[in-house]
Amino acid sequence: MTWAAVIAAAVACYALKLAGLVLPERWLQNRRVQRTVTLIPIGLLAALIATGTFATGQRLVIDVRAVSLLVAVAAVLLRAPFLVTVAAACATAALLRLL
Repeated sequence: MTWAAVIAAAVACYALKLAGLVLPERWLQNRRVQRTVTLIPIGLLAALIATGTFATGQRLVIDVRAVSLLVAVAAVLLRAPFLVTVAAACATAALLRLL
């Protein structure tokens, strides 16, 4: 079952890549397509962060990771450098796990 899913995902990725090469260029120059394509990575990254933060297996969990994410968001809103943001989130998680 697992290998079938891996092979199916590989075939789907290859087909998607091939479709990008085969599509007419005028379709890709469409304004709506260009706006949508720039937003897709943002949505995927947000989904990965949400599932990594709030999911454990098939359960929804609110724990130290959620508080660390809030600290990281606050640091980003305050325009802190990347390393400061990561350090603040890591320190928050470590301190809360000690409690």
